[in-house]
Amino acid sequence: MASTDAKTTDGSAKNGSALAGIEAGLDALESSVSGRPPFRQTFREKILPPITAIVVVLVVWQGLISLKIVDDPSKLPSPGAVWAEAEDAWLKGTLLGYIWTSVSRGLFGFALALVIGTPLGLLVARVKFVRAAIGPILSGLQSLPSVAWVPASVIWLGLKPEMMYAVILLGAVPSIANGLVSGVDQVPPLFLRAGRTLGATGVRGIWHVVLPAALPGYVAGLKQGWAFSWRSLMAAEIIAQAPDLGTGLGQLLEVGRTNSSMATVFLAILLILFVGIAIDLLIFSPLERWVLRSRGLLVKS
Repeated sequence: MASTDAKTTDGSAKNGSALAGIEAGLDALESSVSGRPPFRQTFREKILPPITAIVVVLVVWQGLISLKIVDDPSKLPSPGAVWAEAEDAWLKGTLLGYIWTSVSRGLFGFALALVIGTPLGLLVARVKFVRAAIGPILSGLQSLPSVAWVPASVIWLGLKPEMMYAVILLGAVPSIANGLVSGVDQVPPLFLRAGRTLGATGVRGIWHVVLPAALPGYVAGLKQGWAFSWRSLMAAEIIAQAPDLGTGLGQLLEVGRTNSSMATVFLAILLILFVGIAIDLLIFSPLERWVLRSRGLLVKS
């Protein structure tokens, strides 16, 4: 009997030591992965690839001109000509004004769309009658090109900043609302039942259970909503021009087309692209990484 107890004790000790070893290994693995990588690795994996892509584009661009494949500056200006145009706008003090005019409009319009689209998405997701009534309309509006709203907004509101915001709202609100609806639809019913059991009902349940669980779909809707906001704004700025509206990137693009200045056109295109990438990198990519990391889907680096 004592021998049996000794064997049992010895087996338990071995199992305990094995489990402790496994746990220590997992802890070591987690700590090694979660540590901040060296700058050389960060540079190689995150900084070098976009720099390489930009260099390749510039080399190909300049090569098309140097090799006389495209020798008409009115169709394809050189990178030097575009840089000279940007430098001239900088020295005149207008370059940052072009960017800020469009960015401030876009961010303010997107904030308004966020305030309107979020409760609208919750209402559509949680009330069956509302979903049946306006759910298909939201999907249709999301597929409608935002440029189609520019003439109507000009007639309704005139050549005023409010017209720009109306176009942004009509383009972004459906995307934000539909993104939230998609996120709410993917919330497991078990979460909702657990929340009700713990007393999270009504507004409390929405705030503490529904919204956190629907964050991945909601963030995807926000990213798409910003893309629609930015495209809608550019379309409105290209079509509607007036002294009271100032000069944004869309107006700069149209000025280049009117003056047949391809350097100005390319400068406006590159600035529009730069702003879109910067907003995504500074706002939406960190937000998306935070959401994924909070769910254990992305290892912190």
